[in-house]
Amino acid sequence: DIALCATGTAVAGENALVLAVLFYTPSLRAPMFLLIGSLALADLLAGLGLVANFAVRYLLRPPSEAAELGAAGLLLAAFSASVCSLLAITVERYLSLYNALTYHSERTLGFTCALVLLMWLLCLGVGLLPLLGWNCLRDPGSCSILRPVTKDNAAVLAVTFLLLFALMMQLYLQICKIAFRHAQQIAVQHQFIATAQATSTRKGLSTLSLILGTFALCWIPFAIYSLVADSSYPVVYTYCLALPATCNSLINPIIYAFRNPDIQKSLWLACCGCIPTTLSSRPRTSSDV
Repeated sequence: DIALCATGTAVAGENALVLAVLFYTPSLRAPMFLLIGSLALADLLAGLGLVANFAVRYLLRPPSEAAELGAAGLLLAAFSASVCSLLAITVERYLSLYNALTYHSERTLGFTCALVLLMWLLCLGVGLLPLLGWNCLRDPGSCSILRPVTKDNAAVLAVTFLLLFALMMQLYLQICKIAFRHAQQIAVQHQFIATAQATSTRKGLSTLSLILGTFALCWIPFAIYSLVADSSYPVVYTYCLALPATCNSLINPIIYAFRNPDIQKSLWLACCGCIPTTLSSRPRTSSDV
């Protein structure tokens, strides 16, 4: 629990930095950055939820059912919004490649805001489920490893997560196919930049591998364990799998925010008031997004 609380504190601080950069930089108002902001907000709330869960368990005396259910609901809503934001970023990347010529003119900030708001309302509804009866406080024998969520309800959440991951993987496979096709077309038209384009494509594919690999390693073991385990299993197993899952919210800003050249420029300006020459002169490629 101390490790989870410390991780939650680091997650909250890191994602608060991302939100501050996006909020105070007027140029970062494109739909892509709105989705990155949604992911950062979800991970920030997840970090605060881990800290709140620790406080409810060890600092609140006497224990309160409402506080325990509230902390559980905050974690459910935050991690649901985090996964949904990752899916939304995946869809945005796919559409930006599939409709490369018309996407940016058709995709408006208002439309993206409406979709993000709808997504958050859905995730907040998921977070209310423990307060609405998705809990085992009256029947401890039905508890899952995600106490106070019941085993049946935890299985529903795990299956839903696995289906979302399968959808993300399918979209990223389509992104790879489109990227290869674009690279071949450019190579045929401009032989002299074929090597540079191949390098950019390889970098983009390595980025996609990093995204999927990190997400799978952090979340898949915990999701599968939630399907097969119950409250009678040794609690140390739950902690060993829950900690990597929460660390995904620590890694997300590195993959989706701090590697983006526009956000890097804003961070350099905020920290030292200048932009490195290598960063300002760097050409933008598909792997930066």
